[in-house]
Amino acid sequence: MLKRYSITLLTVALVLVYVGFVEWAFGWKSIIDGWKSVGEGAVVGAILALVATYFVRAHRIHDYFPSETKGRFIWLFRVTQVHNLLNTMLPFRLGETSFPLLMRSEFAIPVARGAAALFVMRLLDMQALLAASAVGLVAHTGFVIWAWALWFIFLVLPLLLFPMRDAFFRLSGRLLPNRLSPVVEQISLGVPHTWGQFLRVWFLTAVNWGVKMAVLAWVLWIMGLAPFAATFGGALGGELSSVLPVHAPAGVGTYPASIVAGAVAFGASSEAANFDQLARAAINTHLLIVVSALVGTGLSVALAAILQGKK
Repeated sequence: MLKRYSITLLTVALVLVYVGFVEWAFGWKSIIDGWKSVGEGAVVGAILALVATYFVRAHRIHDYFPSETKGRFIWLFRVTQVHNLLNTMLPFRLGETSFPLLMRSEFAIPVARGAAALFVMRLLDMQALLAASAVGLVAHTGFVIWAWALWFIFLVLPLLLFPMRDAFFRLSGRLLPNRLSPVVEQISLGVPHTWGQFLRVWFLTAVNWGVKMAVLAWVLWIMGLAPFAATFGGALGGELSSVLPVHAPAGVGTYPASIVAGAVAFGASSEAANFDQLARAAINTHLLIVVSALVGTGLSVALAAILQGKK
């Protein structure tokens, strides 16, 4: 029985330890006061902006499976939100496995095809995340022209590599062992096959991560994090912790700590007086991510229920 619920028990235990640690180190009242100091409008605006990115993600997946999801966008939105919430709450990226299973149960998409599409989207996500956070590096140079030029080249790198996709997969098929050939073939099926589809998927990915990173950097900025470059470093650190296997349940501990590490790496002061403010800002930013995931999931379930009731 304990083994069956081990992940749930681990999640609850780590969340309780985290809650207790934050209370001991800072006090939850002082953490919540940080939100009060920036105003309700800023909080609501940040949550709405993050929820808006969830619709962008759902539209991207619709572009991958247009015929299967046609006329069922709200149900697709619900699938993406459940997947996002599981990714947020479960440790070690275990929530990723839910996506192909949910797509199969809701839209009859084969698991292998859903997994291949997810793999390619995650590669695009990582590149877009790094491109968005690289604005902090551009800021560190003083926004000089050559830095912007290098940033733009990296931003559009997927467009430069897309024409080489067939040659890449042929070369991979020749160099890799035969037993990996089915894997390479499945991954190739996850890559959009037309320029139009790829451009839309790339653009939606860039918009999603551009908005998300801008919101997180802005939240860190209004909570006192400086310099400007460090706000993007903090946002990068937090998001990298959530996309890598080191992700703790609900990101407790790992997400705020990674924000702090990323901010310091991009120029934030690590002196005790500033470090305390940075830690509080990191905890509040993590809370924003969790709350927006819960709001997005609740909204998707409510919209699906309303449409179901009208049938």
